[in-house]
Amino acid sequence: MKHKKTTIAQSSAFLRAASRILSKRNPYSSTGARRLAPVEPLIRRGYKMGLRDAEIAKCLSKIPDSPVKGLAKTTILQYLSSATGEITPLQILVFAAIIGLIGMLLLWFFANPLTMWATLITFVGYAIIYTLLLKPATPQNIVIGGLSGAMPPALGWAAVANDLPAEAWLLVLIIFTWTPPHFWALALYRREDYKQSGLPMLPVTHGEKFTLLHILLYTLVLIAATILPFVYKMSGHFYLVSALILGGIFLAYAIALYKKYSDELAKKTFRFSIIYLSLLFAALLIYLYRDWETIEKRKVDRKSTRLNSSHLKLSRMPSSA
Repeated sequence: MKHKKTTIAQSSAFLRAASRILSKRNPYSSTGARRLAPVEPLIRRGYKMGLRDAEIAKCLSKIPDSPVKGLAKTTILQYLSSATGEITPLQILVFAAIIGLIGMLLLWFFANPLTMWATLITFVGYAIIYTLLLKPATPQNIVIGGLSGAMPPALGWAAVANDLPAEAWLLVLIIFTWTPPHFWALALYRREDYKQSGLPMLPVTHGEKFTLLHILLYTLVLIAATILPFVYKMSGHFYLVSALILGGIFLAYAIALYKKYSDELAKKTFRFSIIYLSLLFAALLIYLYRDWETIEKRKVDRKSTRLNSSHLKLSRMPSSA
């Protein structure tokens, strides 16, 4: 009887966890898609379906971490826990496999095959290449594996437009270059956890000063990457000014960290990095929305002009006797 109650409690926790995963929101997934197809239901559909499989990969990626001491409080087993017991890795694996298959089918039939294949590649890159191969093997794991984490804009764009143009990859590049300074700020003030776990994170393998230098250098690369949408004429002056101001603040944090490190300043840098990316993409969305409205107005004006021209030509034609 006791075993039955425990099983019921685990199942209940399992379903609650599934609900949390599938209801999560990510502000990046449909950014690029906004320019090509600003229809709200389509964006939400591509955003949700692309994000679902990204979260499945994230779920699976935590399973190998479960036995790592020192990081137990951040593992998927703790995330998918109930008051009376824990969900086993096997249950997680089965759960992820089922909703993963459902997600792929949804992408294939309700979005397009391009989105499905791009999501599958992201899934493999995150759950297998990053987690199983890179994470325990190299201190550059965050840099290389960051590509999978940067893919949601491309997935959202593909889901709505059935295409992956240069604009989508510019958004991916921004998140890709943002990931190292964002994550290394966290890794610095949590370095003892990583040291106990045995994972070769940069602050553990190369020390504090080396990591701080890389945060500074990658912040400069990030600022350069955020200017590219303006150079490529994907955005306007409003976005450019926003990107430079936000980049300047991020750079100030990186310089302050390099000059005089403290755990408290690292925490502030980490928190700002999240705000930074949100505001940066918000600025891009504001421009793209206004740009789309202008484009649509011009299309309507051109159509109206053509219709008026046709009516004028018809009125000038001699009527047949």
